Amino acid sequence: MANKLTRAVAGVQEWFNYRTPGLLPAYRKHMSEYWAPKNFNLWYYFGSLALLVLVNQIVTGIFLTMNFKPSAAEAFASVEYIMRDVEWGWLIRYMHSTGASAFFIVVYLHMFRGLLYGSAQKPRELVWILGMLIYLVLMAEAFMGYVLPWGQMSFWGAKVIISLFGAIPMIGDTLVEWIMGDYLPADATLNRFFALHVIALPLVLLLLVVLHIAALHEVGSNNPDGVDIKKTKDARGRPLDGIAFHPYYTVKDIFGCLFFLTICAFVLFFEPTFGGWFLEHDNFVAANKLVTPEHIKPVWYYTPYYAMLRVVPDKLFGVLTMFGAIAILFFVPWLDRSPVKSYRYRGWMSKVLLGLFAFSFVWLGKIGAGPGTDPVETIVGRVLTLYYFAFFFTMPFWTAADATKQVPERVTMHD
Repeated sequence: MANKLTRAVAGVQEWFNYRTPGLLPAYRKHMSEYWAPKNFNLWYYFGSLALLVLVNQIVTGIFLTMNFKPSAAEAFASVEYIMRDVEWGWLIRYMHSTGASAFFIVVYLHMFRGLLYGSAQKPRELVWILGMLIYLVLMAEAFMGYVLPWGQMSFWGAKVIISLFGAIPMIGDTLVEWIMGDYLPADATLNRFFALHVIALPLVLLLLVVLHIAALHEVGSNNPDGVDIKKTKDARGRPLDGIAFHPYYTVKDIFGCLFFLTICAFVLFFEPTFGGWFLEHDNFVAANKLVTPEHIKPVWYYTPYYAMLRVVPDKLFGVLTMFGAIAILFFVPWLDRSPVKSYRYRGWMSKVLLGLFAFSFVWLGKIGAGPGTDPVETIVGRVLTLYYFAFFFTMPFWTAADATKQVPERVTMHD
């Protein structure tokens, strides 16, 4: 019986291999014969977790569109219908809203790991650039999705963010009207944001993710030591410090995904709004263009950039500062001049400055989530914004000048 089953499986494999001759080599290249460093640690979970959350967002989004009505008159009521009358609709909606925050949590940690271990350095510049494009598209995707429920913060958030384009000289007002399709966020705005959120941007996002993974697998994964495992190979041409991605890291990633899903389940079932951070309380009230919320602020994952916008007194310069803070991240591969990749083997200067950078980014997020009326907080926000840009503008100098330790020839297994 076992022999018959084995022969049947082999027959099916042969049938597919004959008709898709490129499938098996592709599987080997990206899975069973993709040699990943054997010293991956906790920081290397977040790439696979981002892929997991992306799948969650696509699947739950499909089910939400089955009952959502993309019109200003019906959008809010349709979300209430999903929450109250569609069977398990509340769960799908919260999986999608919690998933959006989970997406940014893992993406921010994934980006920080790239800075920590020098993953943007040669030859992985393209991997970093594609990752930053994913981040940019993800921000646009999340913003448009945030507008769709058509609650108070959806309406006023759309008005504030789209109005920022009005700071552009000469064409600003026309551009704002063109994006909205009206003089205020209205039915036309909701319709075009729905189309972009559901069809256009997910396609771009999926394409960028495929390119990001393909570019990574061409040059190979970095590791906590920043050692190139391709330099030391055995007689068969396999890296001595590498192990096959499948089954070793697929099993490891499955364990990480299950642990991550357990944490998400606790949030989902016990505190899906996370105290107003994942879903603002004002967004459970229908949009009203005659009533302004007490504090208009974006979701937490935009608040560091929103704080930069708000602490700069000039509107145009504030907009340039906000978008410049994102744009400068694209240049990290060329700003980092350190002769070693990993911060394990860099001096105290690099470690302190990176730690302060992470601290300032989180604090800016706290400032951006507040009312913005405290003058002391505004001054602190300006100092932190200056440090944010100074960190990158001075990076070529302090990364080159900082002391470094001897990097080992082979990977080490310590954390």
